[in-house]
Amino acid sequence: MMVRTVHGGDIYSKYDIGHNRRLIDFSANINPLGLPEGVKKAIFENIGQFSNYPDPVCRELAEKIALHENVPQDYIICGNGAADIIYRIAGALKPGNTLVTAPSFSEYEEAVRLEGGGIKYHYLSEARNFLVGRDILKALTPDIRLVFLCNPNNPTGKLTEKETVLELAGRCRDNNCTLVVDECFMDFLDDPHKYSVSDCLESFENVIVLKAFTKIYAMAGIRLGYALCSCKELLERLKISGQPWGVSAVAQICGVAALDEHAYISRTKKLVRRNREYLLQELDKLGYKVFDSAANYILFKTENRNLHKELLKYGILARSCNNYAGLDEKYIRVAVKLEQDNQYLIGCLQELEAARGK
Repeated sequence: MMVRTVHGGDIYSKYDIGHNRRLIDFSANINPLGLPEGVKKAIFENIGQFSNYPDPVCRELAEKIALHENVPQDYIICGNGAADIIYRIAGALKPGNTLVTAPSFSEYEEAVRLEGGGIKYHYLSEARNFLVGRDILKALTPDIRLVFLCNPNNPTGKLTEKETVLELAGRCRDNNCTLVVDECFMDFLDDPHKYSVSDCLESFENVIVLKAFTKIYAMAGIRLGYALCSCKELLERLKISGQPWGVSAVAQICGVAALDEHAYISRTKKLVRRNREYLLQELDKLGYKVFDSAANYILFKTENRNLHKELLKYGILARSCNNYAGLDEKYIRVAVKLEQDNQYLIGCLQELEAARGK
């Protein structure tokens, strides 16, 4: 059976790797602390409700998100992960020509192409560490009707300055163009408000901010994301472009519980910061070209195009970036995980590099 696997996290096809003592997934950028205890408790305590249809408009969850994001409740639409909302956006807008940075999350272009739209790439320069600068404004030609910007970017982990995002938002507004800012990894930052544009939505009806519970709350298998937008007409179009019950009852209950996990978020940020620094230093010592990251993953470059395959014999799944526009097999993305897992990864890489040097 043919299976489309263009992202990390495909542990299911790797269980049969020979001689594996364990399987460690560095290909998916999930919170290494795992599912919060409050979320686990909520699942068990509400299990009797799962025979009912879910609330189609996620009232309790939307109310909780509104408090969490400090936005009006009618700015919010929830979905089956952020990917669901990306496809809703493409389906609702049928935008034609769309601008995306390269490299970046591939689902943007996949969704647009599904609706018959064309993609224009704004290639990010490795010499400039893949940073998004004001030069993106020149790429916004009059034919562009939709722009996707991931901040911090996936797979580079690089941040775009808030002033640049807002200038782009203004330019898009002048061009009758919608800007989607994917902030799914923003909550891993120590000060997300310094970069997030969610507090500026009242001034920009053409901006949609994407968020998800997937990464920060380790809820990838539960599937829950949401979008923030101040344009009621646009939100209505997004709602009718998806199925009536797009968010399951269990996902809604988990989302409500997750937003109370303040200590969990604090511990996450400290853990990711410490372990990210360790990986950055150790990968650099091994001679790889390492790109500094603000997120819970790291991009590095190696001359060994088979490195991600060679790691499989150790039971390690690393994300080859060969299907990112602008990258190839030389680029590897690894998640920041628990200390012992990170040490195991570095130990395996040291062994592989030592064997290559013989």
